[in-house]
Amino acid sequence: MTENSRHSSPVEHGFPHLETVRASITALFRRLTPDGIRAYDTSFAPADAAFGRDEDLHLGAHRVASAMVRALRLPDARMVVAFRPMRDAATVELAAGPEYFVEVSDRFRVHRRDLAAALAHEVTHVLLHRLDLRLPTTAENEILTDTAAAFLGAGWLLLDAYREDALTHQKLGYLTPEEFGYVLARRAGLFGEDLSTWFSSPQAYEAYVRGRALAERERRRAPLAAASAHARRRYARARRTGTPPADGSAYRFEPDGAGLLVSFPCPMCGQRLRLPVRGPLRARCGLCRTVLECDT
Repeated sequence: MTENSRHSSPVEHGFPHLETVRASITALFRRLTPDGIRAYDTSFAPADAAFGRDEDLHLGAHRVASAMVRALRLPDARMVVAFRPMRDAATVELAAGPEYFVEVSDRFRVHRRDLAAALAHEVTHVLLHRLDLRLPTTAENEILTDTAAAFLGAGWLLLDAYREDALTHQKLGYLTPEEFGYVLARRAGLFGEDLSTWFSSPQAYEAYVRGRALAERERRRAPLAAASAHARRRYARARRTGTPPADGSAYRFEPDGAGLLVSFPCPMCGQRLRLPVRGPLRARCGLCRTVLECDT
């Protein structure tokens, strides 16, 4: 896992990896099933990430790693944590198990508040390895790992590790801060979870708010019944011509015999739904089983 620590390597912002993030969420639902996803209904607790004032470094590291293993539902995995000088924040040796060797940067000897964040990424690597879930490229797999960590309840720590001031900054992981916020908001939409009081970093909270705003806009896109009046008007114009707006709108039209179908991604899992264009209706996503009120 990479990290940034000086302004010579500025933190990237915005949503440059959004399509891979969305594909990662869909892949998680397909691999784990909706019931499997809902088993991760409890996020990693801040108390489990905290170090006591006089706690031994190595004992504390293994305590946090064991808590992360439990949170990510890997009860038969054991993490052996070691510290050494390294450029990356941490790395894990993926093997058959049950023991996995995690090496962590020496900087976490001092900055212990972020050790759980580094371990969240590496233990999620182990989970995805066990699930045999991967994307085509190494870069995409790192995005998948961060997305899975956040969506399954551990990755809020990676966002909280983002801090920035006039002299230095730090960001762990491969998602931008806003992308972490977006994934956490997608998770919140599933579990009704409010993480806003958990962030110790003001910059992390601000990024969460920006990511949450995007997720909320997606939950109000046409043809969902909750769409804004402006979105409804644009959708109606597109429906008349059978051509979606040229601004990246998520819905698409296609002929279906004498009628018309509209397809659009489920706001929960990203699976595309295909519905007849015929007015108000209720649809059930075939992947995540979310019931959606629509006006097609």
